[in-house]
Amino acid sequence: MSVRVRLEDADATQQWGARLGALLRAGDLLVLTGGLGAGKTTLTQGIAAGLGVRGPITSPTFVISRIHPSLVGGPALVHVDAYRLGGSDELDDLDLDADIARAVTVVEWGSGLAEDLADAHLELVLEPDGDARVVTLLPTGERFADLVRGLSTD
Repeated sequence: MSVRVRLEDADATQQWGARLGALLRAGDLLVLTGGLGAGKTTLTQGIAAGLGVRGPITSPTFVISRIHPSLVGGPALVHVDAYRLGGSDELDDLDLDADIARAVTVVEWGSGLAEDLADAHLELVLEPDGDARVVTLLPTGERFADLVRGLSTD
C-alpha cells in the first residue's frame, strides 16, 4: 500500500508535516528519501512542530545527528542526515538504537541504511514538482499501514 500526497509549497509541506508529527509516538522511525532541495528538512520542521520539540530544526548534514527534546512531555525528535555516511556501519556508530524506543527518529537520506533500526518504519519519498512536492508514503508494518490509511482519509 502506498499513498501519494501533493503539497503545493513549503508552507503546505510544514503544515502537513505537523499533522503527521501529531500522530507519531516514541519508537517511530521515518526514512525520508529525495534529492537535494526535495523538502526533507522542510517536512522535518513540520514534524517537529507537530511533536512539540525544541528547535530550530536545520539540516544536520555536517553534525550528522541532532536530538530535539520535547517541550510538551512527548517523545524527543532524533533528526539524522545520512548523506555523508559511507554505509550502515557508520549509521550503527551513531548508536541510534539506544534512543529509538524513547524518540521519534527521522533519517534523511536513510533509504537502504536505516530501515533495520526498527521493526516497522515509514518511508516518505519526496519529489519536487515545480514549487510543489509530491510525497509518496510507503509503510512497513501494521503501525504505519494504519497511520497511512488514516492520513489518506483526512
